[in-house]
Amino acid sequence: MARLHTKRHGKAKSRKPMPENSEAPQMKGADIEKLIVDYSKQGMKPAMIGETLKRKHSIKYPKQALGKRMGKVLEDNDVHSTIPYDMLDLMSKAVNMHKHMDSNKQDVHNRIRLGRIEAKIWRLTKYYIRTGKLPAGWRYNAKQAELIIRGRA
Repeated sequence: MARLHTKRHGKAKSRKPMPENSEAPQMKGADIEKLIVDYSKQGMKPAMIGETLKRKHSIKYPKQALGKRMGKVLEDNDVHSTIPYDMLDLMSKAVNMHKHMDSNKQDVHNRIRLGRIEAKIWRLTKYYIRTGKLPAGWRYNAKQAELIIRGRA
């Protein structure tokens, strides 16, 4: 897409910075995989695992060190969730919103926000069924979501 005030096109690519030649010792791929699996078994979500690797172990981009994504590492070691983590986060938001709406029936703004969150869940459901990450008959249900979220807590 062209820029607004010029006739040139933009560069729409995301480029990772080159790894720096720092003094910190670099970890091997097997050690990073072991860290990822250990953190996942402790109950951390992939986003938190990435943050922890970045802050504590100074591993900025695990994919560059491993040659594969963190989700693939979790799948290979059978520590991944049956429902994707982004959908679980949206479902927990929806559960909290339903709980709020039960006690505040006139809250129109949050009713609209709840509808938007559930629309995101439905779109993600279609995508994950199409890609095979969810079974074909899986459907979002507010009561079922509440049971799933309570079971994870």
